[in-house]
Amino acid sequence: MKRIEARIKTPFGEVVIEGDSPQEILNMMETIPENFVEKMSDVVFKRLTLSKVQLKGIIELTTEGPIIVTREGLTHYEAAGLILYASDEHKNTVTQVQKLLESSGIKSMVPARLNEMTKRGQVFKPDPNKPEFKLTIQGEKWVEIEVINRLKEKTS
Repeated sequence: MKRIEARIKTPFGEVVIEGDSPQEILNMMETIPENFVEKMSDVVFKRLTLSKVQLKGIIELTTEGPIIVTREGLTHYEAAGLILYASDEHKNTVTQVQKLLESSGIKSMVPARLNEMTKRGQVFKPDPNKPEFKLTIQGEKWVEIEVINRLKEKTS
């Protein structure tokens, strides 16, 4: 039997509900809390706004990806960490991080920096077969608390 789906457009995106019958979709809809859309909108808005405000003057999001725009001195580790932090899901490929750092005016041996950051527990490879690195929770906290806060203090 074919599955059917209902697509519901919301302020934060689209919710898709699938089922085998219209009745199954209606039953699922009845289990959604009354203020679901409002709560989701608030969560999405807070996350996106916090991220944009927090990185203003440090990172600019471009079609190419996040570019570092601050003129404050950054170590190569901090620069790579910022690029990963501003990337989707806090992860990116070595090649893309290298390109984004070059677009930011920073020349770095990215593979070596990322390997050293792995030893420090700041990044890891979600899939050992792919050249992709992702910030660990410890790496995210390091970028937020040490790197971004230091840059914000210097610019304020």
